[in-house]
Amino acid sequence: MIQANNLSKSYGRQVLFEEVGFTINPGERVGLVGRNGHGKTTLVKMIIGEEHPDSGNISIPNNYIVGHLSQHLGFSADTVLGEGCLGLRKGEDGRDESYRVKTVLHGLGFTTEDFDRRPAELSGGFQVRLSLAKVLLGEPDLLLLDEPTNYLDILSVRWLREFLRNWRHEMIIITHDREFMDSVTTHTMGIHRYKIRKIAGGTDKLYSQLLMEEEMYERTRINDEKRRSEVERFINRFRAQATKARAVQSKIKLLQKKERLQQLDAVRTLDFEFPYAPFEGKWLMTINDLVFSYSAAPPLIDGLSMAIGPGDRIAIVGKNGKGKTTLLNLLAGELRPLSGEIVVNQKTIPAYFGQMNIERLDPSKTVEQEILDVHPDDSRKAARAICGIMMFEGDDALKKVSVLSGGEKSRALLGKMLVCPSNLLMLDEPTNHLDMESVDSLIEALDAFEGAVVIVTHSEMILKSLATRLVVFDDDKVSLFEGTYEDFLQRVGWKSEEPVSEADNNSGNNRRAATVDRKEARRLRAELITGRGRVLNVLQKDIDAAENEIMELEKRIEKDTAALVEASEKGDWQPIAELSKSTHEARQRIEELFAKLETLTSEHVAQSKLFDERLAQLSQE
Repeated sequence: MIQANNLSKSYGRQVLFEEVGFTINPGERVGLVGRNGHGKTTLVKMIIGEEHPDSGNISIPNNYIVGHLSQHLGFSADTVLGEGCLGLRKGEDGRDESYRVKTVLHGLGFTTEDFDRRPAELSGGFQVRLSLAKVLLGEPDLLLLDEPTNYLDILSVRWLREFLRNWRHEMIIITHDREFMDSVTTHTMGIHRYKIRKIAGGTDKLYSQLLMEEEMYERTRINDEKRRSEVERFINRFRAQATKARAVQSKIKLLQKKERLQQLDAVRTLDFEFPYAPFEGKWLMTINDLVFSYSAAPPLIDGLSMAIGPGDRIAIVGKNGKGKTTLLNLLAGELRPLSGEIVVNQKTIPAYFGQMNIERLDPSKTVEQEILDVHPDDSRKAARAICGIMMFEGDDALKKVSVLSGGEKSRALLGKMLVCPSNLLMLDEPTNHLDMESVDSLIEALDAFEGAVVIVTHSEMILKSLATRLVVFDDDKVSLFEGTYEDFLQRVGWKSEEPVSEADNNSGNNRRAATVDRKEARRLRAELITGRGRVLNVLQKDIDAAENEIMELEKRIEKDTAALVEASEKGDWQPIAELSKSTHEARQRIEELFAKLETLTSEHVAQSKLFDERLAQLSQE
């Protein structure tokens, strides 16, 4: 158990928190949330002793092991497997520990061939994974994880989620992926307005409570201001009257005793939309039999064909190093295919957010200058407006790129995409350095964009929110899947996650039988998915039609009401009668539609639940 009491921390004028306290009880898995720069990472560093509070203390029991992923990577073993074994606690059974190390390494994306490699030969991302494996294998009493998914691919993220769900000890995790956090934690702790609040439950519950409390505070403040104004008017009115002297003095003392509630400062939030360049045509881009490889290596992409149309939401998913970013670079024109062709419509105006693009920001330039570089003809006022949208307000717009954090660089690059309208957005892991609230804003902006979106991401939350088509890198090949990510999981699934039975290991005949069983299960699952879509789509169309009719009727009522007011002012009684009748009929129709909508929605929920139960039952068989 960890206890923090009266913690305060600030850097110069920047206050992170003031006299805060919290307790991490045995077995609690806590998600730590808050805006970037509000002190999440600082708090983690204070727990491990890398930072110290200005006042207060953190109490950690004797012999209590805290495990964290260090930013300073160092390896001492000759092989990846040997380095992984160094993470285990001493005194464990040798054979068993070797099995555990291999299991964790496989889960984090290492192949059996990687086990004999030297750690120094690994890429930076896989060196981080190896360090993460050592932390997990050590089974510390408190596990501290700061953005552990940033260097993982989607399959490793899925494995880590299941691993953390079964974590037996305490844990504090920071991640921008709200869905991932809520799926592995028991409690949420937020840093907000220099205070720390911890609750049992997920992020939605915490943010709802904070919002409700701030609304109550503001109502109380407004009421207090009204009462204060009334008291001040009484004092000013009767101050000179001797008969009211005692009452006036009483009111003055009342004002002096009562603390004045200050209006809360607005919390800066990323709120923007991508400007759209109109497009008329069938395809923004067509890809025909695309092949690409680096030097003499086997092709990363071999024979991919697809077309990108207006309004498409295409996600590129798969393991790291298999070609996701390469494909995006090909589509962006930064690489040339070995064979095949990419045909870009003349009216296509792309905007590209790439990992390498962040490195192309000029360290010597300010955020404002970077925005102006995109369109030099724009005024400084226009550039400052975009800086403000990206939360670089006032003098923050004059910050040099060299001093920006990873999240600030991401926001600056997004800001550059807002200067010129486009109709095709291409984004490579745009959420890696954003906080949770900024990720939510980005998802909303992408959802509202009228053009097409092609995105590389390992976030299943984003995939479920946006993707309607997938380019899947799996089983050493790339393929196009027409459908949502949930459809993909139910109808196809990841090859590496398919269960391997004992029969598969012992008998070729049984292997073939198991394959047939899996194919039959997939066929039945596909039939259920198709039936589910057919039934729910019909209901959804009826729901949409009812909602659209309600909106049209409400617009008509608003228009008729305005006309009614105008006719009343003129005393024109004939239009008044007609308009009154029209609005009355419209309101009656709206009531009928709301009743119909309630029935349709209930039916949609019931049918959806029924199909989900059937799918779950099929998965268990």
